Amino acid sequence: MRWLNIIQIIIALLLIGAILLQNRGADMSGLFGGGGDIYRTKRGIEKTLFIATIVLAVIFFGLSLVGLIINKY
Repeated sequence: MRWLNIIQIIIALLLIGAILLQNRGADMSGLFGGGGDIYRTKRGIEKTLFIATIVLAVIFFGLSLVGLIINKY
């Protein structure tokens, strides 16, 4: 059970890092409501980071469910 907590903490830190890296690339125009890049497609590292964030979130959610099931029994 202890290994599950350690893995979950590592995934959480990676997920936080991925989210912060995505926000760093945002333009200042979005702060004032002038975000003109609504239909812009993600390419390169931005797309990879986006997919990695989704994968990390799903893994974190799955580990949380496994932890709940293990603690219940």
